[in-house]
Formats: sequence, C-alpha cells, structure tokens
Amino acid sequence: MQTAYIIETIIKVIIVLLVFSALAGFTTYIERKVLAFMQRRLGPTNVGPYGLLQLAADGIKLFTKEDFIPQNAAKPIFMIAPIITAATAFIAMSAIPFFPEFELFGYTVRPIISDINVGVLFVLGVASIGLYGPLLAGMSSANKWALLGGARTAIQLLSYEVVSGLALLAPLMLVGSLSLIDINNYQSGGVINWLVWTQPLAFVLFVIAGFAETNRTPFDLLEHEAELVAGYATEYSGMRWGMFFIGEYANLFTVCFLVSLIFLGGFNDLWFIPGGLAIVCKVMFLIFFFLWTRASWPHIRPDQLMWLCWKILMPLAVINILITGFVMMF
Repeated sequence: MQTAYIIETIIKVIIVLLVFSALAGFTTYIERKVLAFMQRRLGPTNVGPYGLLQLAADGIKLFTKEDFIPQNAAKPIFMIAPIITAATAFIAMSAIPFFPEFELFGYTVRPIISDINVGVLFVLGVASIGLYGPLLAGMSSANKWALLGGARTAIQLLSYEVVSGLALLAPLMLVGSLSLIDINNYQSGGVINWLVWTQPLAFVLFVIAGFAETNRTPFDLLEHEAELVAGYATEYSGMRWGMFFIGEYANLFTVCFLVSLIFLGGFNDLWFIPGGLAIVCKVMFLIFFFLWTRASWPHIRPDQLMWLCWKILMPLAVINILITGFVMMF
C-alpha cells in the first residue's frame, strides 16, 4: 500500500511538472494573441498556422542561446536564483486540489499531490519564498539596473503579502479550516453558496494582491515591459532567463486556482457542467482577466503600490475581518 502511494505521488508530480511547464509556454502565445487583438495588432503569425509554432521556435531559441555569467557576479547565487523561482512555483502546487476525485481502471485518483490541513498557509508561504529568486538575481548580477529590479522585489513582497494574508482571514473564519478541500466542500451547495457573495471585499483584495504576487500589470515592478532593461533578469539569458518566466506563469495558474477554490465554488458541479470542467472554465476566465488588465491598465510606481497596499487595501482588509467577526458573533 505504501509503495502504491509513493508511485502515485511520483506520477502526480511528473504530470504537474510536465502539464504546467507546457501550459506556461502556451500561455505566452495566448497572451501575445490576446494583447494583439485588443491593441489592433496581429501577434505571432509567421511561424506555423496562426503562429502556433512560435512556441517551438521560442523553446529552441531558449535551449540553444548562449548561457553566460557576468564576470563580477556572485556566481553560485546567480546560478541558483532562477531555480528558486521555478521550484517554489511548482512546490506551491503540491497542496492544490486541481479536480474532483475520479476513478481510473477501478482505482480512485485524488488530483492533489499532498492533502495537508493547512493548504492555504502552505501555498501562500511557498509562493512568497519564490520572490527570493528575483531578489537574489538582482543582488548577485553586478548590474545596477538588475539591483534596482531586485530592490523592487523587496518593496512588492512587503506590500502585497500583508494584504493577501489579511484578505483571506475573513473567508477562513467562515469556513473554519485552512484545507483547500474543506473550503471547496463548504461551497458545495451551488452558486449561491460561493464565498464571493458573502466575502466580496475579500475577493477583490485577494485578486489585487494576486496581480502583485504574479508580477502582472499594473504591479509588474520587477520588470517593467516599457523599460530598455529587463529589471532583475537583465544579465540572464537562455534557459536561466526562461526559468524565471516559467515560474511566473506557473504562479499565475496557482493564483487562479486559489481564487477559484476559495471564492468561486472550486471544482463543485456548476449546474449541468461537471466539476472538473467547471474549475477549468473559471481558471481560464481568470487568466483572460489578468491578460485583459495588462492590455488596458497603466503601470504604477513602487511608491504608489506601497501607498495603495498600506493605506487603502490593508485597512479595508482589517475592517472586513472585524465585520465578519461581529456577524459571526450575532
């Protein structure tokens, strides 16, 4: 029995790594097409039908591009920083239940690598460690532009982590559990039981914090796309550069699954739509929303992010916790 469990866990780990690594690459294509459509451009068109083979072209380029390390860089730290970003993004997924249980050849499969009773805390903790990757990359690169990008990481970490944690306290008070499966089951009564209706403010605050956690516009302080340099990744090339962005897109899927599980009914059946398909639709909609925001919203400065988080969002989160506590008491 123990051997079967170990084999099952290894298979799940491999599937998660392969599937979400592939989805990270495919999402870059979708993002370029969506942004192009919204900005009246064409996006990738030349390589393959509708530019689909652009994914293969980009992959070949990343694998074959020269991998160099700057002369004055702190080499061990410079080399390990991309690994931290990618590894923590996938480790955070280990406590996320992606789909409901199903049977395969008479064997019950639970689509979660590790069902721990503090799943929310584990995912948030590991995801926050992932920002040490850009921070160490900027500090070890011997480049002032990369160092500035790394400094923005510290600003972003201090700002959004407080908001994301406080935003989730109120819905967790209602559920009474930190397990993502328990939170999903709490909303099993249908659309009217979704936590987004009883905790709309917490939903908005957590989504805003999700933009900062995934380094998406308008909170892409680590690497402004309008700048000539690439922030913390200025000195990186090849697959080391690619690992940063695999981690970024993997974090995007993690945040979208968290929002779906905590606020939008998770993988419970949605009317006539089975639960597995329902959560895929929710995650796809949220990813589209993230891309839509990038196409239509301007960047903000680091000081504006700190002002927003500490003076607006954090007080709102605390007020929401107090209101929820009083409602539960009476």
